[in-house]
Amino acid sequence: MNTLRNAKIGATVRVVRLHGEGAVKRRIMDMGITKGVEIYVRKVAPLGDPIEVTVRGYELSLRKADADMIEVE
Repeated sequence: MNTLRNAKIGATVRVVRLHGEGAVKRRIMDMGITKGVEIYVRKVAPLGDPIEVTVRGYELSLRKADADMIEVE
């Protein structure tokens, strides 16, 4: 399974599926990350946490744990 956490800097990926349950999944979806949306990986902090991405024209910072729940292609 390829997740957003494993995506390289500068890559544009498409969301295939969201893993997780309840409030965590809802929070990710509220940020605009839904099935089929494209995500551009802008930066990754030196220790890998957080990951800065562009989704639907705005920037987000995601924790590694959250990025691991987003399956991409």
